[in-house]
Amino acid sequence: MSSFLDVQPDDPYSPPGPDPLPFAAPWAYELHFPCDPRSPGIARLTLRAVLAAHHLTELADRAELLTTELATNSVRHTKGPASVRLHWLCPVLRVSVWDMSPDLPPLAPPPPVSVHAGSGRGLVILDAVADRWGGCAIGEGPYGPGGKTMWFELALRQAPPPALVA
Repeated sequence: MSSFLDVQPDDPYSPPGPDPLPFAAPWAYELHFPCDPRSPGIARLTLRAVLAAHHLTELADRAELLTTELATNSVRHTKGPASVRLHWLCPVLRVSVWDMSPDLPPLAPPPPVSVHAGSGRGLVILDAVADRWGGCAIGEGPYGPGGKTMWFELALRQAPPPALVA
């Protein structure tokens, strides 16, 4: 039985090249995006594609929710570009969102939000869904001085299929 990762010599959609990384091997992907309302959706689709390609669909729903929240905040509350970085260190996925604003939200456990509030649920969602999360102001970012990074981690809750561990 073959998987979509198997390279088939007669398949024009299977590019020649190196073998896929083993499941437990570390990897990182980074997406830079402008301050544009379409950017969180593009980040969400990119994240889902990367996780599917690496057989990490178990993490996809939670990662998508949290990445969308952080990317949306970056677009909504800053005026410059931002980036999303996915970093796999088996069995943990860390997603970091950088933007040009040095203003960090409170990193203590967030206070409860009224059910009637129109906004302000982002940190509550982050705290409830992520295994770990945090943030830090940075002095120098990919686009110059200033900015911050907010991050979260999700741990794989079940062992990968034996065929993928190699």
